[in-house]
Amino acid sequence: MKQKPDLNFWNLWNLSFGFFGVQIAYSLQSANISRIFATLGADPHSLSFFWVLPPLMGMLVQPIVGTLSDNTWTRFGRRIPYLFVGAAMAVLVMLLLPNAGSFGLSVGAALWFGACALMFLDTSINMAMQPFKMLVGDMVNEKQKTKAYSIQSFLCNAGGLIGFAFPFIFTAVGIANTAPTGVVPDSVIYSFYIGALILILCVIYTTVKVKEWPPQEYVEYNAPSEQEKESANWFTLLRKAPATFWQVGLVQFFSWAAFLYMWNYTTGAISDTVWSTTDVASAGYQEAGNWTGIVFGVQTLGAVLWAMVLPQFKNVKLAYAFSLLLGGLGFALVPFVHDQYVLFVPFLLIGCAWAAMLAMPFALVTNALQGYGHMGAYLGLFNCTICLPQIAAALLGGVVLSLVGSHQYNMMFIAGAMLAVGALCVTMIKTKR
Repeated sequence: MKQKPDLNFWNLWNLSFGFFGVQIAYSLQSANISRIFATLGADPHSLSFFWVLPPLMGMLVQPIVGTLSDNTWTRFGRRIPYLFVGAAMAVLVMLLLPNAGSFGLSVGAALWFGACALMFLDTSINMAMQPFKMLVGDMVNEKQKTKAYSIQSFLCNAGGLIGFAFPFIFTAVGIANTAPTGVVPDSVIYSFYIGALILILCVIYTTVKVKEWPPQEYVEYNAPSEQEKESANWFTLLRKAPATFWQVGLVQFFSWAAFLYMWNYTTGAISDTVWSTTDVASAGYQEAGNWTGIVFGVQTLGAVLWAMVLPQFKNVKLAYAFSLLLGGLGFALVPFVHDQYVLFVPFLLIGCAWAAMLAMPFALVTNALQGYGHMGAYLGLFNCTICLPQIAAALLGGVVLSLVGSHQYNMMFIAGAMLAVGALCVTMIKTKR
């Protein structure tokens, strides 16, 4: 097998540049979906059900796109066609979703329209997101992969910061942040429009600049190992998975369930505690919706800063557990904060947990999987430890909300407790010495 050539900085940049646009779309979805459905008329106790769709589609779409693209060869490449189709679908849905309340539909019909649009949006975002990870795996040698994924991480965080801030920025320049009952404000609608434009421009840039290897050349650089040639179904792989796979998966369960509640209930929580309103048609609620994007951006910034601290820990498990505890403390502080700027403190702490969740689990699992073969299949299965807890948390969200007095800010306590349990579970992880 030939050694993959070194790529210069701009070649590595071009491989991942489209991720910037994809992440803007994903951030707009994360920060605004609860706000949109609450504005359309969804009851807070049923709000979490709309969050079942994103992780469910991620769990279904990413392995399918990976498997299909492994066997696709076109004049445009093997990964890029899926990237372009996914982005085009996402653009179309981003133009429709925030207008769900503007078509004169009944509340029920508008919610169903929004739910279907959300399903297609997350499907298309996942279809567009997965090829970027594969392009790096296909075309970057082992020596440069850390650098390549660092560039991808930078573009991901940069896109996230911009996407989170869009509604706040558009409101600041004078675009309406309130609308008639059941209608999404123009500040959110225009955010999705501009996000869609940036997404398609970024993806076009990638498709023009990146030339995938033809089949014969690809095989020269990516000959499969003997273990990878052996067939194994998912049940066999799971049965043979190392204990670390399951131990880290348990931590993942509590961590991702906690963040699902953050994405779902933050707008309702801070509109109550900071703006003193639960009326979704009020100016205060919509201001809280804008500020949700800002504090999510602060969380992303906290993650970037904490990611630079994590390598200083000599003990990976200590770093992982401590980060989750800091995040849990951040969640527990949110209900006590009544100033919008002081909210930066708890969300910086939450960013510490987010940084660890993005880095530690895959590092622990890939180390444990060395020598097992079928690394791609195992990582695809491990992705279920991200999706399944979100689905479970979403299905139980309404019940849990009722148990905590139907106050959305109390869900932050639940999220904090989950991260604390996750930190405790870190102590159970067995690592290679």
